[in-house]
Amino acid sequence: MPERTTSPALSAYVAFACIGLLAPIVIVCVLSFSGEGYLHFPPRSFSLRWFETFFGDTRWRQSLFSSTVIALIACTIATSIGFLAAYALVRGEMRAKKFILSLLLMPIIVPTVITAIAMYFLTAKLGLVGNLVWIGFCHAVIALPVVLLILLAALQGVDLNLERAALSLGASRPRVFFKVVVPIAYPGVMSAALFAFLASFDELVISLFLAGARAQTLPVRIWNSLHLEIEPVVAAAATFLIAVTGAVLLVDGGVRQLRGRRARKGAI
Repeated sequence: MPERTTSPALSAYVAFACIGLLAPIVIVCVLSFSGEGYLHFPPRSFSLRWFETFFGDTRWRQSLFSSTVIALIACTIATSIGFLAAYALVRGEMRAKKFILSLLLMPIIVPTVITAIAMYFLTAKLGLVGNLVWIGFCHAVIALPVVLLILLAALQGVDLNLERAALSLGASRPRVFFKVVVPIAYPGVMSAALFAFLASFDELVISLFLAGARAQTLPVRIWNSLHLEIEPVVAAAATFLIAVTGAVLLVDGGVRQLRGRRARKGAI
């Protein structure tokens, strides 16, 4: 078969698109190291003063703490429910499987602002505005579809014959689930949990409606700072968010490599 060659025009378009996507990120990261008292690009001097302000200011630290707690709660809930739902959809023989899957994926189909408004009315009625645990539950709703899609793919790779063999040797259903299914699907579970954490940690719209003044998350704090007064520390906070996203993606890449190595060993 003749080798496929990429046209120069397509290569130039892809390169231009990548530069256009990365340029704002690079500019924000450079501004975060500015030594000036206002945002100016390119910076005339470089310093870590805005990172010191970010980590030294009680308000920013509280926002970071709120985001971390909410993301951990959302990650735990979404991964647990998503794993059980994915396993039921993969192994179950239910007739309404496609309908159930559509319902579970609804949060990524419905615009986020509509979901946020509905959640706000329920939250206000229950008097839970600003409650970290409740916001974590609400973020789990948004993270669940991401978890479900990842785990559906991961559980498809779990050989049903392994479960049948364990059952034929006298293992109970729960034992097969925890001793056979979970260890094999573990890399996929880790990947799903990381993306659930990231989906919650970066969530802005729902947090704007539910956080109130008591539980401002980091994205909400950045939004308010940009809305009221553009502080240079915002660039440092945004760079920290970018770093967290990059770290999660790197860890996920390592998990995927581990899953690939296990798959190759199993094939051998």
